[in-house]
Amino acid sequence: MTATLPVKISFSLPDGWQAAPPDEVGAPNAAFVALHRASVDGGFTANITLSGEMRNDGATMAQIADESVPRLEQVGSVRVLKKTEIGTPDIPGLTDSPGIVQNLVLSTTLRGEPVELCQSQVYLGMEDVRNPAQRAVIEIVLTAKQNQLAEVIDDYKKFLRTIRPADDETSA
Repeated sequence: MTATLPVKISFSLPDGWQAAPPDEVGAPNAAFVALHRASVDGGFTANITLSGEMRNDGATMAQIADESVPRLEQVGSVRVLKKTEIGTPDIPGLTDSPGIVQNLVLSTTLRGEPVELCQSQVYLGMEDVRNPAQRAVIEIVLTAKQNQLAEVIDDYKKFLRTIRPADDETSA
């Protein structure tokens, strides 16, 4: 069953990207999936997923990003390459608190064959103005093979810059 985001956001997909039903593309925990069909390589399509949850703990965004590693280790080995705090100029309009970008490599299998997938994970927090102890955390992930990255990374950055809080009429 497709997940939902804890807050309403709006965004625009760059040309060449197409929304896909999360359940149908094997991402049932995602609220949204976009595929870059032109990048298909060996049966793998570069993709962007959005998911999120409400948090009422004191975990930092870096600690929340760390939580993805054991989750991914359930399907393969993981190497974290880089983790960087980002501020609001990188993704204007969505949040006043810093977020985290984490880049990693997942070594796993696809249709029984070994594959290395690169992920760029962005974690953004949005505080609940009525209850500051509670916040929504949005996870935006680009997954691609190494040889697909050059083709899709700029689109991913463009996509990130379009993410905004939404009213009921323009939400995702």
